Amino acid sequence: MKAAQGVRDGSITLAFRRWQRQDVKPGAVFTSSSGLVRVTSVEVVDADAIADEDAVLAGWADADRLRRRLAGDADWPTYRVGVEWAGEDPRLALRASADLTDADVADLDKRLERLDRASSHGAWTMATLRLVEAHPERRAPDLAEMVGRETAPFKIDVRKLKGLGLTISHRVGYEISPRGAAYLTRTTRAG
Repeated sequence: MKAAQGVRDGSITLAFRRWQRQDVKPGAVFTSSSGLVRVTSVEVVDADAIADEDAVLAGWADADRLRRRLAGDADWPTYRVGVEWAGEDPRLALRASADLTDADVADLDKRLERLDRASSHGAWTMATLRLVEAHPERRAPDLAEMVGRETAPFKIDVRKLKGLGLTISHRVGYEISPRGAAYLTRTTRAG
């Protein structure tokens, strides 16, 4: 979280990672807790040659501390990854958009029906939305237990709803977004 904020404010412009093979490419954009992060460069470097100045740009006090914290097998290559803030997470604006048209509601109906059809455990979207609505900021394991599901797959499903702007994740639990509340008021889907 601290690193994501540093990318946002420009104090962090590098990351160092050990990977068996290159995991990202320049131009890739990722969602972080502070918005979108773009990869600007990727190169293999000698971990022992990382300078203190580069460690500071990666959010570390010095290169020795950075090297001690590098995860992964020591035989794997070390990558120097350039990063920059690429803007706000578009899901923030999406979840705040509560002024839904009939076409918006119909589109969400279709998307949720598609998720239900693709599920190995049956229709879940409406029940999950109603569960989150009824129990805001409740722990994910508690919510999953209420519907007889394992926590990890339940959280993956809630993230799918978040991707549609219907839920908001908190440090603990979730809540229905303004968009989600508007959808639940307008939809005729059962659940």
